[in-house]
Amino acid sequence: MRQKAPEVYRRSPPVLVNLPESFDRMIGGLAGEPVLGLDTESDSLYRYFHRVCLIQVSSPRADYVVDPLGLPDLTPLGALLADPGVEKVFHAAENDILVLKRDFGFEFTHIFDTMLAARILGYRRVGLAALLHDKFGVELDKHTQLTDWGHRPLTPEQINYACLDSHYLPPLRDLLKEELAARGRWREALETFSNLPDTPYVAKSFDPEGFWRCREARDLGPTELAVLRELYLWRDGQARAMDRPPFKVVGDEGLVRLSREQPGRVADLHLGGWQVRHFGGAILAAVARGKVAPAPQPPNRHLNREHRLDPATVARYDRLRAWRSQRAAERGVDADVVLTNEALLAIARAVPTSLDILDGLGVMGPWKLEEYGADVLELLAAAG
Repeated sequence: MRQKAPEVYRRSPPVLVNLPESFDRMIGGLAGEPVLGLDTESDSLYRYFHRVCLIQVSSPRADYVVDPLGLPDLTPLGALLADPGVEKVFHAAENDILVLKRDFGFEFTHIFDTMLAARILGYRRVGLAALLHDKFGVELDKHTQLTDWGHRPLTPEQINYACLDSHYLPPLRDLLKEELAARGRWREALETFSNLPDTPYVAKSFDPEGFWRCREARDLGPTELAVLRELYLWRDGQARAMDRPPFKVVGDEGLVRLSREQPGRVADLHLGGWQVRHFGGAILAAVARGKVAPAPQPPNRHLNREHRLDPATVARYDRLRAWRSQRAAERGVDADVVLTNEALLAIARAVPTSLDILDGLGVMGPWKLEEYGADVLELLAAAG
């Protein structure tokens, strides 16, 4: 049912925070606020080495759009994020937490995730735009989301759009919390939220085998695959040098087409004019290298013995997945809301015989152990 946001959350013009003086005023204005809505904007559509370009912070009294590119020290904001007395409301918190840890070393406590709350409630539409439309009748213009958030100066449209993503999070949190409590799912939500602050940031290195993930790559012949690999490696190096996303050098579809056509002259390159001018010679060189290179072998996910599963473990895992599907259907939620595949696999391998042993695996919190533990142990015992 659509509801209006409380009067206290009526919008006022957002405050752009891009100077130390305005940053200090923001920190002072947020003092004592028990709940804050937060979001971030990055320039991943425009940079290879992408970064957080905006941090949006909303309280019932004001919306702030923080420009970290223009501020020398964000330590006081980090203290707010780490304060257990302040509840931080995100939508799909994991990504925001990871990039804020990566760029600023922030730590977190006391998080409410509106997307996870919606999933625990069994909502089919859990995107922020869908939730704001369904709850408050708010329409987000997602076109602005695709702009270059690293470009300065920011436009009024960018500033206005950015604050909308955080502005409605506190009242949305209020509605979802009320529904979670009414439906007996509040403890489950708290347990799920409690894992978010510990989400570790792990830098993702370039995968030289990533060309296998290009659409239609597995339809290519041996020489075509060798050419694709060379083009894929060249593209990453070029993207790094230009600080540009790889797809803005040459897209995956273009790489696959070049691998099939294997052009030998610049005139045979079926690419955009600027791509031919800037990269034509390098592309032809990569194609030539691929034509004489050995064919790559498809990656074998089971080369590492530690990841091989014996038939008995596979059978237990399949039984656990079938049980999980049934419980998820009964609750009206997605299967991974019950337990993730990683949790099921750990259980299938360990074959716990008691709640204490199951608890020791670290894949269930107290609520899930209470809710599902006995069923899991009974299923494992029956499976032998």
